[in-house]
Amino acid sequence: MTTRPAFKPHSLVLSVSLLLVAMVSLQIGAALAKRLFPLVGAAGATSLRLAIAALILLAVWRPWRVRPTPREAGTILVYGLSLGFMNFMFYSSLSRIPLGIAVALEFTGPLALAMATSRRALDFAWIVLAALGLLALLPLGHDSKPLDTLGILLSLGAGACWAIYIVAGQKAGSAHGGQTAAIGTLIGALSIVPIGLAQAGMTLFSPAILPLACAVAVLSSALPYSLEMLALMRLPTRTFGVLMSMEPALGALSGLVLLHETLTAIQWGAIACIMSASAGSAATSRATSNVLPD
Repeated sequence: MTTRPAFKPHSLVLSVSLLLVAMVSLQIGAALAKRLFPLVGAAGATSLRLAIAALILLAVWRPWRVRPTPREAGTILVYGLSLGFMNFMFYSSLSRIPLGIAVALEFTGPLALAMATSRRALDFAWIVLAALGLLALLPLGHDSKPLDTLGILLSLGAGACWAIYIVAGQKAGSAHGGQTAAIGTLIGALSIVPIGLAQAGMTLFSPAILPLACAVAVLSSALPYSLEMLALMRLPTRTFGVLMSMEPALGALSGLVLLHETLTAIQWGAIACIMSASAGSAATSRATSNVLPD
């Protein structure tokens, strides 16, 4: 185990900048992935992202040198499957609902995980705030164009997979670090590529879509995950969590600028509620150990 470098105030600007670039990159990657949907579908786009990202990570981390125990192998399998289906359900939701709303709904997964062991009254206040945001996004007839129910369920399913991914990733990553990420991404790709092939067929291997697919893989996986790790090593945990809560807003802005997706005032308010709940939960959480896996 290695401890984080001591936090230095002068590194704050650089660390925050790295994290902001990572979040913007992730949302731009999601917006670009949506442009692949008419060509290969959501499953095809997910397959391309995971397969290309797996190749990159395999080349970087060379995980074939790892010899996990049977218990570690089981945890890595859960980690990889949750990674694959998290991406698949999230991209599937993007084909039905706007990007910003999909990101906000997906955030309820890790938020629920953080709240699962909460006992303080303040923690329950964040739960109520998140619930209000979620309720405002449900198709209850308050808007002339209610959100697609399946799209909402897919986003929430992606959030549930995200929570499993966090738990399994912490256990699996503590032993083998980056090699775990490479193996998990490969497992995720192997679990989703058959679905992508069934949906898109040989179009998945078309050279014409390869540049866009590579851009999605780099912007959605390789670049943001690397920058987030650098930022996480240099920022206090609570600061990292609060800043990450900006993602739904960045997703909404990316959808507006790149995909021309407009949201109603109620939907913007709902996103703000979920963001506030996530940021509040991170800011008021009990101190945790600043230890990262090797």
